Amino acid sequence: MFQIPKTKLCFPLSTFTKRYSSFQATKSVIDKAAIDGELRVFIVSGEVSGDNIGSRLMSSLKKLSPLPLRFNGVGGSLMCKQGLTSLFPMEDLAVMGLWELLPHLYKFRVKLKETIDAAVKFKPHIVVTVDSKGFSFRLLKELRARYNQQRLENCPVHFHYVAPSFWAWKGGESRLGGLSEFVDHLFCILPNEERVCREHGVEATFVGHPALEDASEFNLVRTCKPQELKLEGLSFSEHSIPSDSTIISVLPGSRLQEAERMLPIFCKAMKLLKDPFPKLVTLIHVASNSQVDHYIGESLGGWPVPAILVPGGSTQLKYDAFGVSQAALCTSGTVAVELQLARLPSLVAYRAHFLTELLIRYKAKIPYISLPNILLDSPIIPEALFQACNPSNLASILERLLLDEKMRERQVVGAEKLIQLLHPSESRMGSSIHCTGLESHRYTPSILAASTILSYVKH
Repeated sequence: MFQIPKTKLCFPLSTFTKRYSSFQATKSVIDKAAIDGELRVFIVSGEVSGDNIGSRLMSSLKKLSPLPLRFNGVGGSLMCKQGLTSLFPMEDLAVMGLWELLPHLYKFRVKLKETIDAAVKFKPHIVVTVDSKGFSFRLLKELRARYNQQRLENCPVHFHYVAPSFWAWKGGESRLGGLSEFVDHLFCILPNEERVCREHGVEATFVGHPALEDASEFNLVRTCKPQELKLEGLSFSEHSIPSDSTIISVLPGSRLQEAERMLPIFCKAMKLLKDPFPKLVTLIHVASNSQVDHYIGESLGGWPVPAILVPGGSTQLKYDAFGVSQAALCTSGTVAVELQLARLPSLVAYRAHFLTELLIRYKAKIPYISLPNILLDSPIIPEALFQACNPSNLASILERLLLDEKMRERQVVGAEKLIQLLHPSESRMGSSIHCTGLESHRYTPSILAASTILSYVKH
């Protein structure tokens, strides 16, 4: 019987495989997920600020995705409200500093392996890590290695939200190049980060600072008077707040180590302020961290002035408390930006293990620690760092901040400039957004990040 040569009927298998792989490579994340009828997202956050970012991203993905979503990973209470069942308590990862980390290394290795095993089993289309670069980068690197070693198919796309602070450290930019081996796309929250990351071979998008999402939801013009203080969910029956009270928001940090180190210093500073401000009242903000909550609750017995606890988890409650405060004392972190957006004059303080402080002094290449000062390249917000972070110095600066109108006005004016820097330009947003129907949604950093994820095509 006459036979037609097989080469005229079909492509060789190797050619077909290459063409199929090429076809797959041109498909977006959402197109690939459509094959499975759902988008599986493995998302990890290790601290309170990351829990907020992660929860907003999850919410935005649900708004934009044409497919049902399924989440797995590690997060806090806010991410769990969006549909995540955390593998273990997020607080297990919330450790800061270098020497402070050493006692927790074994636990970290156990949690890392547990997280990698869960990710592989979940078969995600995308993996998103939020901040906490020590754990996040190890996770992404070892997860990529696991897929490569076991030759697993459909390796997920890796996104990391919040670029590492390369601009703060000597030689920081030189370490960016290696990220492209295990991070497919980076979401930057500060201006100029995107450009530098791309120059070092890392795909990146400037989405804007997450605090802008809160600022856009609430009227942050400070018009409340102390006697109008109404914070839903709090009981003021035990507290009488006269109209001439001096109210200070106190924010000791979101990690247990921070609170344990900073709260005793803040306590002594408040004791020194009792004489110049006899009607002093403090609003102590408690992070959404069960360990911090417990520690602060146990520490209030010796607090020298009337104190009202402001529980975490409610952005409205937090900004209401900012609105009735005359000043704030905070541990360095994201909250410095939030206080600026609330136009609340503030003092930023920071202490760490003495070896960590020595390392910071040696490696840091910028003179400031708070983001507003770094971005504005000016000491708009007073900072009390390391040895300068002592009760007498904190009390002295806070007294000046409460009484010096020019000092207060300088921070309020600086806030207007800061907002402009933290928000992507209209042209930048227009060139970054590709998701159909996005124009019906109000711009937020998480909406821009979610749009980028869904339309992303891995090169």
